[in-house]
Amino acid sequence: MKGLIIATRFLTRLPTPRVTVSDEDFVRSMRWFPAVGIIVGLLVCLGAMLGARIDPWIGALAGLAIWVLITGALHLDGLGDVADACGAAHKDRDKLLGVLADPHVGSFAVVAIGLQLAAKLVLLRVLLDSAPPAALILVPFAARIGPLAWAWWLTPLHQGLGARFRDGVRRTDIGLWIAALLLASWFVPALLAALAFIPLWGAWLKHKLGGISGDGHGSGIELVETGLLLAIVTLARFA
Repeated sequence: MKGLIIATRFLTRLPTPRVTVSDEDFVRSMRWFPAVGIIVGLLVCLGAMLGARIDPWIGALAGLAIWVLITGALHLDGLGDVADACGAAHKDRDKLLGVLADPHVGSFAVVAIGLQLAAKLVLLRVLLDSAPPAALILVPFAARIGPLAWAWWLTPLHQGLGARFRDGVRRTDIGLWIAALLLASWFVPALLAALAFIPLWGAWLKHKLGGISGDGHGSGIELVETGLLLAIVTLARFA
């Protein structure tokens, strides 16, 4: 339970009990990332369903606003940094890593974040019409299995958070959460798309950057979430 509190404090802006946190506790808290996703999903789903009582677009906007507020736009920041690095550096890997480490926001970041928010808004709106809103509970959960896999698989780009988390992930942790994903897919089959999206993002990071950083984790979570929303509404429309 302590690990869940630490992970919730790190990934969200939700109030949590005060606990003493050692470096080892912080590293091991990564094992609880998917559980934090369920908390995020519950709140997003609740906001979307309440807003949809007024209008589906209000529901979509409410869900998106809650999604951004409770995560503190943490993952969007990572997406923006990766977009800036890739957009500015092209094929020069050293320059790419230099831009990735730059805290300033460029035009590529603004465009990527804007498109991501627009995509989530539209997909939330469609989901409220075509699929059970409860599916929203499981999207952030499935996406947050990704960081466990990426941390275990990929080499850290520098000695930051990504490098620290690497030591806290075990194969058994990944296996247990994948088993939970397979169980959840019985109710929301489109979640199985995460088994493709997660390794694809990892492969792209390995090819393009040569490893993983906090920005890679954050951008991956965002993109997997959007991909899962798209998979859910597509399956609902054509099933």
